[in-house]
Amino acid sequence: MALQISPAFWKFIPQLRYEPTPRRIRAQLGGNTAVDSSDALLVYEPRRVTPLYAVPAADIAGVLTPALNLPDKDPLAEVPPEALMDPRYPFAAHTTPGERLDLRTGLHDLPGAAFRPEDPDLNGRILLDFDAFDTWLEEDQVIEGHPRDPFHRVDARPSSRAVRVHLDGQLLAETREPLLVYETMLPVRTYFPRDDVDWDALGVSLTQSVCPYKGTASYWSVRGKPEGTDLAWSYEKVLPDSTQLQDRVSFFDERTEVYVDDIKQEIDSFFRF
Repeated sequence: MALQISPAFWKFIPQLRYEPTPRRIRAQLGGNTAVDSSDALLVYEPRRVTPLYAVPAADIAGVLTPALNLPDKDPLAEVPPEALMDPRYPFAAHTTPGERLDLRTGLHDLPGAAFRPEDPDLNGRILLDFDAFDTWLEEDQVIEGHPRDPFHRVDARPSSRAVRVHLDGQLLAETREPLLVYETMLPVRTYFPRDDVDWDALGVSLTQSVCPYKGTASYWSVRGKPEGTDLAWSYEKVLPDSTQLQDRVSFFDERTEVYVDDIKQEIDSFFRF
């Protein structure tokens, strides 16, 4: 019997997973190198969909000690029991047994920024809080947002399909030159040329986000809608692997009405792996 890969992939999410990386991994803090490793692992704690860097203790320029000031309430208690955990959930919400550690490196104290899982297959490696450091590098490439997943793809494909986006009957964008972005575990997204967007309908949002695969995004909401209702975004600062996204705008399909070749799209049809 043939096996469809994506459902099988999701079956591994509740488990502790890891993958070796051949890349040199470094973390910088206050202008100094705090971590330098050519023996790192990418570790996915149970329920987490993005990895963390884990390195041998000898590759950390600092002193590791058992965490002193543990929170009164375990941060994991704030996570819904069935939630898939993306980078919005704090490093401190650990889902595998292990020892919480404080790190002192140079003049910097980083409480709870390290974690030693009990699992013997990880060989005592130390998981590190990505957000606790100023800069991370793979080789000489700066990595932002979170470590990049080697099983995650972002494929941008130009298309000639007719795509339009409406909100409550109002046309927001229409194009015959869409760029369709197929990203692992995310909906297919349509990126519109800027000239095909009705800018009179959009207002600037204060929201920004960082994607380690695409870059830094700014957002827009629709004028007249409640504040904080972001409907569109554009990568103002694109990474070298995603230059096709420059000067393109995408909309949340799940918050708007989308038509492809005059056929209204069902929300679920966009959620492909």
